[in-house]
Amino acid sequence: MQVNDALSTAIALPRPAIEVADIFRMYGEEYRHSHPLSPLQRRVMCDIETCRTASRGGHVDVCEHGCGYQRISYNSCRNRHCPKCQGIQSARWLTKIRAKILPTHYFHMVFTVPQELHPIILQNRRVLYNRLFTAAAQSLLQFAKDWKPLRAEVGFTAILHTWNQEMLFHPHIHIVVTGGGLDPSHTRWIPSRDNFLVPVRALSKKFAGKFLDFLKKAYTGNQLRFLDNIQDLQQPENFRRLIDKLYEKKWVVYSKQPFGGPDHVFQYLGFYTHKVAISNHRLVQLDDNRVTLLARDNQNPGRKRSVTVSPHEFIRRFLLHILPKGFMKTRHYGLMAPGNATTKLEIAKNLIPSAQGTPSEFPPAPQDCSVETSKPQAWVEIFREITGIDLRRCPNCSGVLVRRPFTTLPQPRGPFQYGPLFSDSS
Repeated sequence: MQVNDALSTAIALPRPAIEVADIFRMYGEEYRHSHPLSPLQRRVMCDIETCRTASRGGHVDVCEHGCGYQRISYNSCRNRHCPKCQGIQSARWLTKIRAKILPTHYFHMVFTVPQELHPIILQNRRVLYNRLFTAAAQSLLQFAKDWKPLRAEVGFTAILHTWNQEMLFHPHIHIVVTGGGLDPSHTRWIPSRDNFLVPVRALSKKFAGKFLDFLKKAYTGNQLRFLDNIQDLQQPENFRRLIDKLYEKKWVVYSKQPFGGPDHVFQYLGFYTHKVAISNHRLVQLDDNRVTLLARDNQNPGRKRSVTVSPHEFIRRFLLHILPKGFMKTRHYGLMAPGNATTKLEIAKNLIPSAQGTPSEFPPAPQDCSVETSKPQAWVEIFREITGIDLRRCPNCSGVLVRRPFTTLPQPRGPFQYGPLFSDSS
C-alpha cells in the first residue's frame, strides 16, 4: 500500500483545541431537551461525545522489557459521522479500492441540484439520495456510450456529500471517472482527450431530465412526504408547477481539472470518501455561546473566512448530514461496478498500456482485482505504513509493548481523557 499524502498530513496535525465532541458535551443535553431528535441522531451524538473516552473502556500497552512505559488507549466509537474515526477507516477502504484504479488519467465531476429541491430531499433522504445516485450514474454512462467522439463504457466512483462550507444542506455527487473507456466490442481502449471528457452542458440536461423523471414517479407512487414549509407541494397542481419551473432552470454539472494520474486519484479518494460535515481542525473558537469555524472564501481563492453560529445552530447543521442507517455513500459504476471487477476491469487494465503507453509515474497494476476477499490489514499495520510509527514498539527502549485490558479503569485527568489517534476498536 502506498503512503497516502492526504492521510499522512491529517495524522501529523496536532490535536485540535476544539472538537465537535466538546460542543456536543457542553450543549448537547440542552439541545436534546429542546429539539425532537430521531433515535439515529441521538445515537450519533452519544457516540461522538464518548469516542475515545474512559466511558468506552480500553486497554493499556505495557513495555515487556520493564522500562516502566505504559500507554493508555480508550476505544473509538467507529461511527461514520465521527470526525475522529475516519482516518483509519479511509486507509482500510483504500487497500480495497486500489485494484480498481486504472493506469489512465481521470476527471473529477460534480453533479448538483437546484436549491428548490433541497427541502424535498431533506425530508425524503433515503429515497432521493438513491435517485440522485441513479440519475447521475445513468446520465454519465449513457452519455459516454452515445457521444460520437467517445462511444465507450467508462468507469467511476461516486461519492455523496450533503454540505457546503458553512455546514448548510447542499446535496451533490462527486464523481471520479476514467479518461476514456472500453469500446462496445471490449477489444479496444478509447482514451479521451487529456482536458476534456464529455460536454457538461448537454450532460447537465440529461441529468436534470432523469432526476425529475424519478421525482415525478416517486410522487405518483406516494413515496414522498411533504411536511412543514413544503406541505403545499402535496397538492398536484403545486407539485406540477414546481416541476415545470425546475425543467426551465439551469442545472449544473461541472468538470474540474483532470487528475495527473492514478496516484492523485488514490490520494483524492482517500480524502473525500470518509469526509464528514466538518473536521475538528476547522473549529477555531468556542466561547460565550458562540462557535467559530473556518470556511473557504470563494471570493478570495486560497483564503479562509470565519463563520460564527450559536452552539444550537451548529448542532442543528451537523445533524442535517446524518445519513440513513445502512445507506452507502460511496458507490462504483461502469467498469468499476462490483460485477465487472474480474471481467471488464481486467480487460481495460490490459488494453490501456497498448492504447496510450504506460507512463513511469503509474504504479504497477495489481494482479488480482479481488482484493476485497483478502484478509484486512490490522490497523496498527496501516498506521505504520502511513506514518512510519510502529505502535507496537516502546518509544523509550524500542521493546515490545504487551496489550492488557483494564483491571481498574483509569480516572480521566479532566472531563474526558483521550488515548492515541487510533484505538483498539478503530
